[in-house]
Amino acid sequence: MSDISPEILAKYEPVIGLELHAQLLTDTKAFCSCKASYSDIPNATVCPICLGHPGTLPVVNKKHVEMAVLLGLATQCSIRPISAFARKNYFYPDLSKGYQITQFNDPICYQGTITIEMEESMKSIGITRIHLEEDAGKSLHDIDIDTLIDFNRAGMPLLEIVSEPDMRSAAEAYRYMVTMRQLVRYLGICDGNLEEGSLRCDANVSVRLKGSPTFGTKTEIKNLNSFRNVEKAIAFEIERHIALIESGGEVRQVTMQWDAASHSTKEMRSKEQAHDYRYFQEPDLGYVRVNEELITQQQEHLPELPLAMKLRLKDQYGIPGYDAGILTEDKDLALFFEHTCSKLIIQSKERYKFVSNWILTEILKILSDRKIGIAQASMIAPEAIAEIVDLFADEKISSKIAKEVFAEYISSGVSPKEYVAQKGLMQISDHTEVERIVLLSLEGEEENIEKYRSGKNNLMGYFISKVMKASGGKANPRMVNELLTQHLQ
Repeated sequence: MSDISPEILAKYEPVIGLELHAQLLTDTKAFCSCKASYSDIPNATVCPICLGHPGTLPVVNKKHVEMAVLLGLATQCSIRPISAFARKNYFYPDLSKGYQITQFNDPICYQGTITIEMEESMKSIGITRIHLEEDAGKSLHDIDIDTLIDFNRAGMPLLEIVSEPDMRSAAEAYRYMVTMRQLVRYLGICDGNLEEGSLRCDANVSVRLKGSPTFGTKTEIKNLNSFRNVEKAIAFEIERHIALIESGGEVRQVTMQWDAASHSTKEMRSKEQAHDYRYFQEPDLGYVRVNEELITQQQEHLPELPLAMKLRLKDQYGIPGYDAGILTEDKDLALFFEHTCSKLIIQSKERYKFVSNWILTEILKILSDRKIGIAQASMIAPEAIAEIVDLFADEKISSKIAKEVFAEYISSGVSPKEYVAQKGLMQISDHTEVERIVLLSLEGEEENIEKYRSGKNNLMGYFISKVMKASGGKANPRMVNELLTQHLQ
C-alpha cells in the first residue's frame, strides 16, 4: 500500500476481530415455511411473513436453534438455557419490515473458543457470541433500468459468529476464517460458499503501539467475499491506520468497503453504534428454551472435528502433516482416504502414503477437471484405488502403467486387477529375466558405454529407455536402474 518501513510497522500491533454470517442448510426459512433455497426467479420464494406484511406472525424454526447449539458445542461455547429475540431497527430498501429479527443482549451461545493452526504453532481464538438471526433481501444494482430488489433471501436463517479481538495479523484472520468455514461444513450446517454469499465476513481492525493495554480506534471492513480478500483488505487497513497515526492524523470509527479492483479500502459511512438500531425484544416471538435433552442430542451429532481428524490421520497413518491437511479440508475426502486404506491387502504406512499420493495427485485432478467433490464422484470407488495401490506396492505394475489402469477405470469402470490381467500389463520383476533384457539391450552399445564410463551420466536415461522398450514397458523400473548401474560400472 505505502512506503511504510518495516521498522515503523514493527512498532505497532494489529488487533483484529471477525464477524461471520453463516447461512444455514435448513429446509425452510427462519420464521416461515418458505423454502430456504436459491431461485433464479426473483421473489419466487417469499410469503407475507418474510415480506413483513402487517398482521403476520413469525414462528421459530427448530432446526435453526439445533444448528446453533451444534456449532456452540463445537466451539466450546456456553449454551444459554433461555434467550430472546430482538428487533434491530434500520431502514434499507431490501429490509421490507424495517427491522431485522436477531438476538442482542442474550445470544444463544457465548464465551467459546476455536483453535487455529499457524505454520509453527497453534492459537486459540475466543468466540464472543453466536446468535440466531434472519437475512435481508438483495439489492440488484447492475441492471440498466434501475435498482431492483429480490426478496428470495429475506428471512433466510443465519448464525452470526462474533470472535474476540484476538487476531494479531492478516494471516491469523485468514486462517481463522478458513478454519471456521471448514468447521461449519464438517457439521453440515452451512456449505461455506463465499461466492454465493452463504458465508460472509466483516472485519474489525485497529492498531496500537506494542505493549499498550488500550485498543486503538477500529474500523469495520465490509464486502469481503473471498479468503484472499479478507487477508488483503485487513493488511491494507492495518497499514492505512499506521500511516495515518504516523503522519499525525487520527483514525475515525467508520465502515469501510473493500474494492478488489483497486486493492484498497474506501469509506462507506460512519460506524453505527448499538443505540442507533433501537434494539428491543421481539414481541411476536417467545423465548428460545434449550434444555439438557437438546444439548445431549446435539452432542451425539458432533462429528470428529477438522483439527482433531488432521492430527489423528497424521499419527495413525504416518502421513505428512501437509497431506493430512489437504485430505481434511473436505471431510468426505478424508473419509475416502480412510475407507481406501481399510481395503488394502497389506496395512502399512508405506501403502497409506501411496494412497495419499494417489488422492492428492490423480484423484484431485479428476475432481478439479469435473468441478465436483469426492462425494459426487460416483465413478471412483475406494476398493478400486486400493487395488491400484496394492498392484503398485507389490511391484506388479509400474507408476506409468498404474496411471493407464486408473484412466481406463475412470473411463469404463473395469476392475484394475482384471484390466491388468486381461491386457497382460503385469510388471516383470523376476531378477533373472530383467537382467537378461538389460544385457540384451547393452549389446552393440560399446561406444555409448565408454562415453557413460567417461562421465556422460545423462546417457543413463537412454539406456533405461532402451531396456523399457525391449521389455514392452513391463520391466520393473527399480530393478532396471539397479542392474544397469551394476553392469555399466
